[in-house]
Amino acid sequence: MATIKAAILGFGTVGQGIYHILNEKRDELRDKLGIELEVAKILVRDTTRERVPGTAHLLTDSIDDVLSVKGIQVVFEAIVNEEPAYSYLKKAVEHKCHVVTANKVMFAKRGLELQELAKQNGVFVGYEATTAGGVPVIKTMKNILLVNDVTRIQGILNGTSNYILTKMRAEGWTFDEALQEAQNLGYAEADPYNDISGQDAFKKLMILSALAFGEQPDWADVEVIGIDGITSEQVKEATEQGLRYRHVAEVERLSDGKIIAKVGPMVVDKEHPLYPIDDVFNAVTMETNYIGTLTLVGPGAGMYPTASVMVEDYAEIIGKRAGFVVTI
Repeated sequence: MATIKAAILGFGTVGQGIYHILNEKRDELRDKLGIELEVAKILVRDTTRERVPGTAHLLTDSIDDVLSVKGIQVVFEAIVNEEPAYSYLKKAVEHKCHVVTANKVMFAKRGLELQELAKQNGVFVGYEATTAGGVPVIKTMKNILLVNDVTRIQGILNGTSNYILTKMRAEGWTFDEALQEAQNLGYAEADPYNDISGQDAFKKLMILSALAFGEQPDWADVEVIGIDGITSEQVKEATEQGLRYRHVAEVERLSDGKIIAKVGPMVVDKEHPLYPIDDVFNAVTMETNYIGTLTLVGPGAGMYPTASVMVEDYAEIIGKRAGFVVTI
C-alpha cells in the first residue's frame, strides 16, 4: 500500500484539529483511499513547545526542512496571515505538492494566483476551510457552477458577529456585554477587530466572488461596515416589528457584467433566508439561473468543523488523482 506523506503548517487550534482527525480517521481513510497517510512534519515558530504529546520529533521551523522530506505530497496550511503563508504554499506547489488551506486572509488576496500556479504544476489547491468553516460552500458552488450561473451571493460569514447580534436580540444585552461573552466563550479573539469590523466577512466574500465570477470587485470600491455601531435600542425596535439585524456580506454580478459588493448590517424579515440563522452559525444564499435560490447553513468556525473540511479536501484531491469520488 502506498504511503502519502503530509505536512501541517501552523499548529494552533486548526492545525491540531487536522492532526487529530488524520489520526482518528486513519483506518477509514486507508480503506476508502487505498493509501496510508503519514504526518511527516509540523511547521511551527517555536519548536521547543510540544503542543500535542508525541509530536516533538515532527516539529520544525523551516519550510525547506518540510519540503526536503522524501515523498512529501500534501501540505495543510493553517497559518493566520498572508505571509509567510503564501510564500510557503508557493514553494510547496512548485515542489509539486497539493496544498489545502484555511487561510482566508491570504487566499482572498492571492487565491487566484495560487490556483493558477498549481495548475501549471499539475497539483490541486483545496480551500473549503477558508470560508464559512464547516459549511460546504466551496464544493457545493463548484458543482452548481458546472451547469448554473450564480448571479448573487448573500451570506452571514462571521459567527462572532452573528452571535453578538443574536444575544442583543434574544437576551436584551448591549453590544459590549455580548462581545464580552463571545470572548469568554472563545468565539471572539482578545482583539475582535476583524470580526466586528466586517473585515473577516469581507475576505471570505472576496473568495466567493473569485469562485462564482472568476474575479473580484476592486477592494477599494467595497463598503465594509461592522456591527459595533448597532445599539440595543435599534435591535429592540427591529424585534418589535418582527425584524432581525443580520451582518450580511453580499456580492452580485449586474446585467452589464460589473461586479458590486458590500458588507454591513441589514434588517431582514421572516421571508428572508437569513432570518432564522442564529448564534455562531454561518449561512450562504446563492441565486442561480436554474436551481433558483439555495441556502447552506452550518457551524462557522472551531477546531473540528474547520479541520474536518480540510481533511475532506485532501480526500477529494486524492480521489481526483486516482479517478474516483471519496466521501468522509
